[in-house]
Amino acid sequence: MKHAAYALGLGLGTRNSNGDWLEVFFPNPVLSPSDELVTALGISDNTTTLEREQLLALEAALAGAGETEQAQIAAHLASSHAPAVAVILREDAAPTTVPEAYLKLHLLSHRLVKPHGTNLQGLFAILPNVAWTSEGAIDISELPARQLAARLRGDTLEVSCVDKFPKMTNYVVPKGVRIAHTARVRLGAYLGEGTTIMHEGFVNFNAGTDGPGMIEGRISAGVMVGSGSDLGGGCSTMGTLSGGGNIIISVGSECLIGANAGIGIPLGDRCTVEAGLFVTAGTKVVVLDATGQAVETVKARELAGKSGLLFRRNSANGAVECLTNRSAIELNAELHAHN
Repeated sequence: MKHAAYALGLGLGTRNSNGDWLEVFFPNPVLSPSDELVTALGISDNTTTLEREQLLALEAALAGAGETEQAQIAAHLASSHAPAVAVILREDAAPTTVPEAYLKLHLLSHRLVKPHGTNLQGLFAILPNVAWTSEGAIDISELPARQLAARLRGDTLEVSCVDKFPKMTNYVVPKGVRIAHTARVRLGAYLGEGTTIMHEGFVNFNAGTDGPGMIEGRISAGVMVGSGSDLGGGCSTMGTLSGGGNIIISVGSECLIGANAGIGIPLGDRCTVEAGLFVTAGTKVVVLDATGQAVETVKARELAGKSGLLFRRNSANGAVECLTNRSAIELNAELHAHN
């Protein structure tokens, strides 16, 4: 069934002294909204700032259409002095405004879409760099005046970070997750139920986990980690743009990336990377069969996405080796199937 819109949300946020949006909070974003909801919203532009009278009228229209949750949100927004906005995305196109960008980041963190499941082209250029403080988002150019004002009244304005992305937990805390250090998970991360992010774990936007899983390493932008996988302390996954290529890095289910290890290729299921070993696409890998005999030497990119592999470094000669639970003939045939 084709819907009249891709997504929509009613939110409230922060603007600078020029009226430019810095950030937007959407309490209940909707993916694939019903035609009735889109009609009741009655908005033609993608991004529309709403005044109190408009919100009250919108509350009545939504209630009349049976959209109780969205009507309640409109009522809550009408009671606030914070700027309110309605965003409706007719299609999954690249965001063109800050509210549109924030709606898409909310879709990810609310688990309504998975990483790579929505168009984020040009996101960095849209988002402003913001001072995230104890008084909320502040425009960088307005920060000194706000710091002085706080000191004059005997307070200290705490600046937790200066970044384009806020921490996810200030906007949404997905059900069934543990996050030991909330500043290390950006809005736009997708955390599946059962995921634990330890103190040194990090999850970027448009990246995440299927869950359950234990994350003590870095999940870079664009990387998705399968269920039952464990990323050891200090390990890293190379982001899609990190090497200048177009390979989407991912980790399959039931994988282990050891402490201080890393990958620049996608892993299949049940793979292990030895602690301290970083495997990039161009890494020369000696493939061993079940008896420990060398079959051939290949670049790691030829092993991308294969399951049941163990990557290790030979402690005697320093060579990177790959063991497999499959026979040498089977693996060799798979590697060269498309030559």
